[in-house]
Amino acid sequence: MRPIETLLLFINLLTFFAIEVPLPRLVSWIGCAAPIALVIAFVQVLAEGPRWQMIPAYVLTGLFFLIWLLQNIVATGKPINRLVVSLAIGLGILGLTISIVLPMALPVYRFPHPSGRYEIGTVTYHWVDADRAEVFSTDPNARRELMVQVWYPAQGNSSSARAPYVQNVSALSPALARLAHLPGFTFEHFKYVTTNAIPSVPIATDKPSYPVLIFLEGLSGFRQMNTFQVEELVSHGYIVAAIDQPYAAASVVFPDGRQITGLTKAQMEPLTQQSLSPNEKAPILNGQIIKNGNMPYFAQDISFTINQLYALNITDPNGILAGRLDMKRLGTFGISLGAIVASEACHTDPRLQACLMMDAAMPAAVVQAGLRQPSMWITRPADTIRLERQRSGGWTEEDITQTLTTMRAVFEKSLPGNGYYVQVPGMFHLNFTDVTYFSPFTPQLGFAGPIDAQRAYNIINAYSLAFFDQYLKGN
Repeated sequence: MRPIETLLLFINLLTFFAIEVPLPRLVSWIGCAAPIALVIAFVQVLAEGPRWQMIPAYVLTGLFFLIWLLQNIVATGKPINRLVVSLAIGLGILGLTISIVLPMALPVYRFPHPSGRYEIGTVTYHWVDADRAEVFSTDPNARRELMVQVWYPAQGNSSSARAPYVQNVSALSPALARLAHLPGFTFEHFKYVTTNAIPSVPIATDKPSYPVLIFLEGLSGFRQMNTFQVEELVSHGYIVAAIDQPYAAASVVFPDGRQITGLTKAQMEPLTQQSLSPNEKAPILNGQIIKNGNMPYFAQDISFTINQLYALNITDPNGILAGRLDMKRLGTFGISLGAIVASEACHTDPRLQACLMMDAAMPAAVVQAGLRQPSMWITRPADTIRLERQRSGGWTEEDITQTLTTMRAVFEKSLPGNGYYVQVPGMFHLNFTDVTYFSPFTPQLGFAGPIDAQRAYNIINAYSLAFFDQYLKGN
């Protein structure tokens, strides 16, 4: 929790004891805790910003202040019924418990500082592929548009203002909440979460250029969903471009305010399965037969982004990245749906030189042909996936078999020494993303595995960095 929030909860606790428990003379100053708490509440709202998880604390602060006024200013001296006193104490304890647990359950969390020597800068671009129709739109004139956020090694210092975790929280929060069957405002507090990145800061100058990685989000995800991994890679001298893929992402907001809400898993699944396990009766999307599923189309987003990065390396409208992207050292990585897209892109675009895929089945075309590039798969054993199913649902035996056997099949077709298949026991699917930062109770809710969440991040970061360092930096 934030510092003034913590202070307010502590003063509320003192106020409760001051009201309910007779105090010795030495600590009689606590009798003024109620007005102090009211002042702190106002300061907290002004300095840190209000959030719905703190509403019980704000209400308690107000109630305690009213009780203090009654006790100290307009007290009648009449005895109070013991039942009323007991009820008030019980409600006070319940209120205090809720006011403390709720902001702890959904905190304004912070990302640990990455281990590399570079500070991190970030900037976002809006790119339109004028040569490609938007197949998910019913508008025949719609073109494919992408929002791409780039993180890069920077010259900033520890006192620089930090970038927010996500932009357009009001659009993203309802989309994420729907996935967990929660109220739309559940994640509104993300507007207060900051990262280690600095907006639009100059790029570091100790190297003439830096290798480039492209990150792909999972279905109903968002481009910042693996900030723990992105920031670690950037701090060690990589430029990372993360793509928000419309209709796959939870929500994409364009600079003119237009918003595209992603398709649900049920809507996207037939198209994805057509890429993973082709059916003679191909699915139809907006009147078009999607013979090869959605992966070839999504993979074109990566090729288009590579083209845009080449152009950005010549002229950057932000005056930051021109000439600093080493496009001869280019890799990609993704989680879940993003891993499937990454594998398809590596299969079709030889400009990608290293491919990292996390916890997803591989397309049929990739299974058949294998990958030319050095590749790594990070996943978990079948028993861990079954444990995830037991705790939070999903993951049929067919899903497990398809995921593990297709990854293993492509790995076994890799050139000797160029393929790595990593299984981490105890990791659930969401352990591959930032989600375990969202709440310390994700393991208890079945969203995270029995492995320590930070250890899972450390493992992913260590293998990711070692892999790309070997094949893009020659270490």
